[in-house]
Amino acid sequence: IVHLATAAVTNAVWDLAARLANKPLWRFVVDIPVEDLVAMIDWSYTSDVISENEIVEMLSEGQSGKEERIKELEKDGYPAYITSVGWLGYSDEKVKRLNNEKLGEGWTAFKMKVGISQEDDMRRAELIRSLIGPDNKLMMDANQIWDVNDAITRMKQLKKYNPYWIEEPTSPDDVDGHAQISQALREHNIGVATGEMCQNKVMFKQFLKLHAMQFCQIDSCRVGGVSEVLAIMVLARKFGVPVVPHAGGVGLCELVRHYSMVDYVLISGKMSDRMCEYAEHLHEHFTDEAEIKNARYVLPYKPGFSCEIKKEAVEKYKFPDGSYWQN
Repeated sequence: IVHLATAAVTNAVWDLAARLANKPLWRFVVDIPVEDLVAMIDWSYTSDVISENEIVEMLSEGQSGKEERIKELEKDGYPAYITSVGWLGYSDEKVKRLNNEKLGEGWTAFKMKVGISQEDDMRRAELIRSLIGPDNKLMMDANQIWDVNDAITRMKQLKKYNPYWIEEPTSPDDVDGHAQISQALREHNIGVATGEMCQNKVMFKQFLKLHAMQFCQIDSCRVGGVSEVLAIMVLARKFGVPVVPHAGGVGLCELVRHYSMVDYVLISGKMSDRMCEYAEHLHEHFTDEAEIKNARYVLPYKPGFSCEIKKEAVEKYKFPDGSYWQN
């Protein structure tokens, strides 16, 4: 709760700073001189895995080719994957319709939920894989439903559908459990993705150090806001783990696209094995709505952190006086 509250305040401060500079947050961050940026971030409890000199050197390397990478983003955007095609509770008919629609729009990476029953998981995985073909990516998300041994067993059963990763296979606090799952699934080329429920950079450090995550899923509101997320992204770069932000909640797509841009422009300089999640709901309530073109995030240009909700939406949905609650 403390970190969620800290994120609300910290994100608001970074949003205000970017607005005053008349820049979108991603551009504001990558334009800050390296030494100043490093000084803005709290690196406590990380010196056992990375030194301040390493951090400065790493971010200084990101200055080379920075403008070329920005031009590439302006031209082509940043790769995304779609979450809205495989929610639990969707009928097979709806799953077919949604996957076919997204294939027609050019999507090449799809995520489905798993964990209700072995029979249901196998049937739905077979359906989606048959729809998207053998070459497109299929990710699976268990939302913390399994114990460690169950996760290993169930994913070995699902390996025939060539999952790219299993997301949150067990308790988000169980670093050792994720490490066991990662080790067991490595021979099957199934990565473990987690991080959306991690409370702070210390937990991320442990996940990374123990090889318990192969995909680092930062969340823009779970840890202590922009400052801490940037520290986590640097740690991920140190351990060679790609950042694939979590964006399955209201307004998260608007926020995390900035992080993917920062990662590419300044921190990792890579798009390989990297995608930013996209979920199709409630974007219309934000003044700087996330835009997708050819299955890629369009670079945001409006000043700030894209976190402002439209006034009419606030008036309609505020509880208990909004018109939505009167009907």
